[in-house]
Amino acid sequence: MTPRFAARMERVQPNAIGELLALGADPSIISFGGGYPDPSLFPAAKLEQVFAEVIRAPGGLAMQYAPSDGLPRLREQVADMMTEDGTPCTAGDVLILQGSQQGLDFAARMLIDPGDVIVTEDPTFLGARIAFDPAQPAYAAIPMDAEGLRVDLLEEVLRVTPRARMIYTIPEFQNPTGATLSLPRRKRLIDLANRHDLVVLEDTPYRQIRFSGAPLPTLKSLDTEGRVIHLGSFSKVLVPGLRLGWAVAAPPILDKLKLLKVAADTQSSTLNMAATSLFLDRYGLADHIATLRAAYRRKKEVMLDAIRRHFPQEVAVTDPEGGLFTWVSFAEGFDATAFMRDVALPVARVAYVPGGSFFPVTERANHARFNYSAQSEARIEQGIAALGAALRTRAGPR
Repeated sequence: MTPRFAARMERVQPNAIGELLALGADPSIISFGGGYPDPSLFPAAKLEQVFAEVIRAPGGLAMQYAPSDGLPRLREQVADMMTEDGTPCTAGDVLILQGSQQGLDFAARMLIDPGDVIVTEDPTFLGARIAFDPAQPAYAAIPMDAEGLRVDLLEEVLRVTPRARMIYTIPEFQNPTGATLSLPRRKRLIDLANRHDLVVLEDTPYRQIRFSGAPLPTLKSLDTEGRVIHLGSFSKVLVPGLRLGWAVAAPPILDKLKLLKVAADTQSSTLNMAATSLFLDRYGLADHIATLRAAYRRKKEVMLDAIRRHFPQEVAVTDPEGGLFTWVSFAEGFDATAFMRDVALPVARVAYVPGGSFFPVTERANHARFNYSAQSEARIEQGIAALGAALRTRAGPR
């Protein structure tokens, strides 16, 4: 048989970065590649207790079907979290998702026809591109600086891009750069979205993992016309294996997202939702998030200090106020993909994510994303030292 695939499948391709990172499954390799939380910090004992309790609850409700938009109590808890964070909403404004990644997929399917334009940061989250690509969009990529997306350039792009339909942004501790969108730029972004009648997709999986500085208002809290879709996730602040996230949106948008949820998987796991809800009722997240902040702040400091000591002086690195990643920029002409394949993996036994695929329009090969949350401080020091030695003794592919 020769399958006749839909045209959209032309955009759904194996990712060379994924193939390279598969080599990092070897335990002898120190991987700074994935966006993994530190598994030693998972609240395993507490989760074991709540799972046992909900499984044994009378009537087997946690093992039965549930409403497609999510368990009512969990939606109330998410709404309470959002309201406490300065974004007032109710349970009726919340849709529980199979991780916030599902929200990226739904937004593109809901809004994008082939050839429509998604405006993104440059670089942007590779997983978002993977979610968006089956909708066959074009991309307009807006450069970034230390204050996040350049809204002055966004205005210029929107003026000449009539098929723009959606702006996608990670305003806090952006993946991959770690940058945070400043308050004046947040306000300006909303103004531009209003003027050009665009939906804003606000992705906030790292928002609660802040090390320093004051929290900034969400884009959703600045939204006066119901055009912001806010995505949140329990993956980074509880455990990723639960695969639970949420969307908060105005009723016309949320109603369409609910229809896509039914079509995609009917509902998120009742068992996981029930256990998460009981965890929140019994323990809350504040203490656990405080533990994560302290641990990840220290790991970031260890990694940045090691990079400054071991890498060549021309290598630049970002210093994020939170999140899981730093963005490393090598000299022009350096190929981070080839260097990882030819030197970092076989010689230094270190993996990272080469930066080229994070650029949706024009790839730039001399960048890489480094995760500091997953490895121990000792392994961070060991891996960065080994990689620095390889960088200093070999010029690297050009």
